[in-house]
Amino acid sequence: MTHPPQQPNSSFYGLGIAPKILETLDHMRFTIPTPIQHKAIPIAIEGKDIIGVAQTGTGKTLAFAIPIIQRLSQRKGRCLVLVPTRELAIQVDETFQKLSPLFGMRSAVLIGGASMHVQIQALRRNPRILIATPGRLVDHIGQGTVLLADVNILVLDEADRMLDMGFLPQIAQVLRYIPKDRQTMLFSATIPAEVIKIGMAHMKLPINIEVAPSGTAAEGVIQELFIVKRESKQRLLSKLLAQYHGSVLLFSRTKIGASKITRFIKGMGYNVAEIHSNRSLAQRREALEGFKVGKYRILVATDIAARGIDVSGIEVVINYDLPEDSENYVHRIGRTARAGCEGRAISFATPDQSADVKNIERIIKTALPVSSHPEFPKESFVTTQAEGFRPRSGAHRRPHRARHFSAHFRRPKRP
Repeated sequence: MTHPPQQPNSSFYGLGIAPKILETLDHMRFTIPTPIQHKAIPIAIEGKDIIGVAQTGTGKTLAFAIPIIQRLSQRKGRCLVLVPTRELAIQVDETFQKLSPLFGMRSAVLIGGASMHVQIQALRRNPRILIATPGRLVDHIGQGTVLLADVNILVLDEADRMLDMGFLPQIAQVLRYIPKDRQTMLFSATIPAEVIKIGMAHMKLPINIEVAPSGTAAEGVIQELFIVKRESKQRLLSKLLAQYHGSVLLFSRTKIGASKITRFIKGMGYNVAEIHSNRSLAQRREALEGFKVGKYRILVATDIAARGIDVSGIEVVINYDLPEDSENYVHRIGRTARAGCEGRAISFATPDQSADVKNIERIIKTALPVSSHPEFPKESFVTTQAEGFRPRSGAHRRPHRARHFSAHFRRPKRP
């Protein structure tokens, strides 16, 4: 069957995608590739290494899933996708499941909090695609239940977190078991220069695909900042929840804070669930699924949910607390305005958080519009002398981690 010529970016045709996959994309009503998909898919199909930077909600998972399925269908070997959270692992697997059955391929999800026995059973079925969090994968390597000698495609999804979040020793250990002759792809919305430098040291002439500068917020997000005293946060939250009637994703900096906010919201009569690392995997999945189907109108989360949670139709993201790491702001607000839709991101900052706001504005390269509520006195930032010397959140840790990572990779030993 022939197809009429398509304008650039207007179709998946002409990107080198196999007809069998194109047909499935048509059935899934995926007709127009996003910029990251349009640029990354042809290069990845050729087997080249990629560093891909694009806003959240722009289809990065499909940008690497399509080439992986196509390449594995044509040759032996396996793919390993490493992700920072359990939820993202499940999300990535759901995308692969839309395509892998076409070629009789199985996948296995290796994450903490889930049954080791079930995962071992899945590994015995010879999956071609492994999706894992580093800690659980290291557990399987230690027990001899997984072999990585035939992995010829490696993906680090949310690469900045994978290379800068305490995962470095685990990733270093994993890569000792993977052949050097492989295709490596890094994807994220924020990849600082130092992370790119680390990644490139272990890639073969990677092609840098940047459809938006690192830190660019998702298009269609209306951003607002309320300067509010700490003791007034709950009252302002109650006013905003009454003002907006759609689904709300609310971020707390701590697990204890998330539980307190959840109890407060529940006390107002709203259907609300919480998701953080103190919750079991089953509880987290129930909360997320309940939020997706409308059982819960509000989901309260820590930054564990800032990445990879693809829930369509979130009307408002509320940063009840600003993130500890300013770069997470981009990932948080990217949970709304996904797939070309509009959304709103509202952040609360206390008067002493001027430096935190400036760090966020430096990353997103724009000023956050300050809003006020008629029922609350107008507050402003109070700067302190020490604030001018305050480092970017987490910045004091990064150089040490970068050195630690490089040291692990200097002379990788094969088992």
